[in-house]
Amino acid sequence: MTYLPVVLWTDALVFVLLAAGAVLAWAIRRQEHLRAPWRSVAQRPMAMGAALVLGVFVVIGLLDSLHYRERLPDSAPGNPQYSVEVLSVFDALLGALRTQKEKTYSAPLAMQLYAKEFIERDGERVRDYPRLQYGGAHLAHPDERLPDIARRVLRGVVEGLAAGLIAFGLVAAWDARRRRVALAAWLAGWRHGTLGWPARTVVVVLALLAVLGATLVQLAAGYHVLGTDKVGQDVLYISLKSIRTGLVIGTLTTLVTLPLAIGLGIAAGYFRGWVDDVIQYVYTVLNSIPGVLLIAAAVLIVQVYIESNPELFDTAAARADIRLLALCLIMGVTSWTGLARLLRGETLKLRTLDYVEAARAFGVSHARILGRHIFPNVFHLVLIAIVLDFSGLVLAEAVLSYVGVGVDPSMYSWGNMINGARLELAREPIVWWQLVAAFVFMFTLVLAANLFADGVRDAFDPRQQGRR
Repeated sequence: MTYLPVVLWTDALVFVLLAAGAVLAWAIRRQEHLRAPWRSVAQRPMAMGAALVLGVFVVIGLLDSLHYRERLPDSAPGNPQYSVEVLSVFDALLGALRTQKEKTYSAPLAMQLYAKEFIERDGERVRDYPRLQYGGAHLAHPDERLPDIARRVLRGVVEGLAAGLIAFGLVAAWDARRRRVALAAWLAGWRHGTLGWPARTVVVVLALLAVLGATLVQLAAGYHVLGTDKVGQDVLYISLKSIRTGLVIGTLTTLVTLPLAIGLGIAAGYFRGWVDDVIQYVYTVLNSIPGVLLIAAAVLIVQVYIESNPELFDTAAARADIRLLALCLIMGVTSWTGLARLLRGETLKLRTLDYVEAARAFGVSHARILGRHIFPNVFHLVLIAIVLDFSGLVLAEAVLSYVGVGVDPSMYSWGNMINGARLELAREPIVWWQLVAAFVFMFTLVLAANLFADGVRDAFDPRQQGRR
């Protein structure tokens, strides 16, 4: 085989989570009372716009979770040998963005290094800014840079608008056919915002994403759009690769949090008595210990285990992945208490309602009461907590990596980018673009998650609906 598939632990869990989400979506479509709140979410322009942005991040994260190792060109046919470097499908799509490395720092869209060096020019040794090996290498003179950038931006805008127009035509044709109306009538409804869903927002956001993507593609073909780091690697590539780490932290940590929070929170509120006392004692003790200390201890234990058993991890990616998985586990163990308290309080109220008392009087089992009457009535709280906590977990990874107890230093993450920017800000001149790139990408993801969470909360929380 030319490529050897590699399945990391986090890859497997990500696609298990994706399959579980598909099953949940199928179940929701079959029940009207579950479908109605999501229909309300889909009617909110801000939530739909944020969902499209989140969709772009999710697609990048999924493509970056399909890993493989390339076969070495000089390996024997009967005994194939594979590279120790683990790549992904997303790496293959990025192409030269990964391999075109400069000597050291270069500013965004620059043609020269950021610092002066001694170079040979006309037989003399002078101190000047050396030309980059790849950035702007197609230009003969630095004066051609700005016109070339303007042409590439214009070309990207045109291509993006063309792609957005095609997407608009496909959406219009599909929805008009679904509604069984003429295309002209659909366009009139879209113009006046009477289609029952935020079609104008969807089209505008899709067009903006297409323009941004096409412009980045055009610029990245000739320049380092966000500059390069200390070892000359493209910062745009690092920022895009960090998306997967943020998504894994936000989603896999939730997989650990939910069973603990739901099981213990509902059990404490429903059974009360000594069960409630024990569970309250557990999460009170857990809250009394600083979470950073627990995370640091767990990460150090995993690091010692990795160093003591190197034969279990054949690649650097496997070692970094197991540390990422351990970080998700320990963050999940330390972050379930808030949701458990919320579910405990709601369950204490639900267990006193008439239909629960009647079920208990008729001898219905506790498991059936919890599954049919309690959990469905607290599910909206679980869903709201998931979408609200996601952005907090993404920010937590950045903070933990900044203090040195987060993901492996060899793994791409926004936290590692911010951590590396500490020393860069002390340089003269200041290297600012790596910090700005990490902030922009992280801010975009967190903002989209919060806007989408706001729409979900308004749709699922009865008290919010009452206020509106």
